[in-house]
Amino acid sequence: MGRKPPYNRHNWPIAAGMNQYPNTLPDGSSVQDQRPEEWALAVQDVADAGFTEIDPTDSWIRLADLEPVRRREFLDVVKGEGLTIPAITTARRSIIDPEHGDEYFAYMRRVIDVAAEIGAAEVSIGFSRPFNDQQKKALWFWTTQGPKDPDDPAIWKKAVDRIKELGRQAAALKIGISLEIYEDTYLGSAESAVRFTQDVDLPNVGINADIGNLVRLHRPMTHWRDMMVKLAPYARYWHVKNYLRTEDEDSGLVVTAPAPMETGVISYREAIRMAIAHGFQSAFLCEHYGGDGLSVSARNREYLRRILPK
Repeated sequence: MGRKPPYNRHNWPIAAGMNQYPNTLPDGSSVQDQRPEEWALAVQDVADAGFTEIDPTDSWIRLADLEPVRRREFLDVVKGEGLTIPAITTARRSIIDPEHGDEYFAYMRRVIDVAAEIGAAEVSIGFSRPFNDQQKKALWFWTTQGPKDPDDPAIWKKAVDRIKELGRQAAALKIGISLEIYEDTYLGSAESAVRFTQDVDLPNVGINADIGNLVRLHRPMTHWRDMMVKLAPYARYWHVKNYLRTEDEDSGLVVTAPAPMETGVISYREAIRMAIAHGFQSAFLCEHYGGDGLSVSARNREYLRRILPK
């Protein structure tokens, strides 16, 4: 068995993800430009749902793109609701994006600096890219084909080298980097994610074992347990969510839908025990797509409290 985790079920940091809150508001304005009392409405939702931690997911607000005085205003809102920020999640800003990779790479540097500034211990980084038109039209974006990372050793090396740079920057600030599992990227399978992390080869760079991103796909998929066997030794800051999944072996039909963590196909009781046995000691982020995602995330938080070590 690995080391005894530093947390228990009562104090383990479990953050609310903000993916159900868009950056662009119905009137076309941006969350970036809101007044503090407007930010407070969303932050109050999180506190009212019983969370004590929040991840200012950058699909909602880009802290690294706020002026310092505005960032302090945001932190005052968060502290005013009794919340802390254990990590910052970035999304759909791939540092190897064919058009914006350099811009996103510079942005990730700023995110790491801001994480240190606000006392967050981890930054989650992935290689997913913005939705294409088909994904924007779909009920569930994962049911249609999104962008793919190229099968190109030179681009793979570029990705590894850039994550190494970010990892070293983060290490100097005592920040961890968690690489998010996501389909059709260089982190698109357990095997590929492990190989990529091994190529980076830095102790503060691990894997965000968000296997829900893979289980939900309408295609043949490795069993979640086999994924976790490979991922558990590298697990860091962890996005957790679950899905119903049914497969018809005769027709090849696969259908999935979001589900509360305790009712989906992934047994997080088992998956988390596997990670803890390898020394996992990072925060969780609860997220859910569809319906009242925050309320389902709150239910998932309570499930985690029941199954984490005493």
